[in-house]
Amino acid sequence: MPPVGPPVHLPAGPPTAPPLVPTPAAPVELPEEYTPTVRDLPVIGAGRTDTLIDRPVSDLIPSAQTAADQDAPEGMGPLYVVGDVHGYYDELREALAAEGLIDADGNWAAGNARLWFLGDFTDRGPDGIGVIDLVMQLSAEAAAAGGYCKALMGNHELLLLGAKRFGDTPVQSGAGTASFQAAWLLNGGQKSDMDRLEDHHLQWMARLDAVMEEDGHLLVHSDTTAYLEYGDSIEAVNDTVHDVLTRSDADEVWDLFRKFTKRFAFRDEAGSQAVRELLDAYGGERVVHGHSPIPYLLGEVGTEDGEGDGTAVDGPHVYADGLAIAMDGGVTMAGKLLVVQLPLSG
Repeated sequence: MPPVGPPVHLPAGPPTAPPLVPTPAAPVELPEEYTPTVRDLPVIGAGRTDTLIDRPVSDLIPSAQTAADQDAPEGMGPLYVVGDVHGYYDELREALAAEGLIDADGNWAAGNARLWFLGDFTDRGPDGIGVIDLVMQLSAEAAAAGGYCKALMGNHELLLLGAKRFGDTPVQSGAGTASFQAAWLLNGGQKSDMDRLEDHHLQWMARLDAVMEEDGHLLVHSDTTAYLEYGDSIEAVNDTVHDVLTRSDADEVWDLFRKFTKRFAFRDEAGSQAVRELLDAYGGERVVHGHSPIPYLLGEVGTEDGEGDGTAVDGPHVYADGLAIAMDGGVTMAGKLLVVQLPLSG
């Protein structure tokens, strides 16, 4: 089938498919380029077995170093990253166990290894709070074993925080009036998550960093250059994001959420230059991100019944002249939840 364009914007009225929740009384204006969750969202063809990357990554990234060439910090083990989880707790445990990071009971089993989650723990899937609880548990267990498990702020963390803090409070979206509650519900918000959300979950999410650099990898959630609007260093960006959440101004948090929903900055002809802007500002040799499902980056999606020319996601997508690594395998679209050791090697 011919490639499709970016995901369509959510219309102001009710979605064409059966809505996930009752339609809000007022029109909802979502951030530009944000992917709504509706029942007719295309899914990846379920029966495909072709690989996404059919050449060694060393061919795609001429400057990529193998794990043997790039030493971990003294006393630290290998580095792993996890793409968007979106409440798929069972799939997360299966993927972590497959890499030897947890045991059969879900406890940390990787000694001094380092594990980074790229954000988006909740919404769309069935057990977002279970995912957060697992990440918090692994953070404590990994630290006790001499390693660490850490996480970045995704746009869905901002969305859930906003829905809890501000509810139906109107915010100025730039194209009308919106609210965090309506946006959260229309984009996969799960009532069971909200019912189980406790203060320690909120505090944990609000303290997450937005950007980090590890072993030459610049880790971010979103494939956007909007981070540059919040600071000219990693520390400055993280401090600014934390300050915004501490002030708890609905419009200010909405603007942060809106900017973190932007996507596809690295995909087209100017993509490699956009990546270099981030690397020049924050350091690192390549960007590793989640947020945009790999099939959307490739412009290839299947049909809802699994038929058509979908893309089977078997690993990360390397693009933008080898400078960007996409980690959202599209678990919400019948894809794959990716857990990968860095640096990539053929």
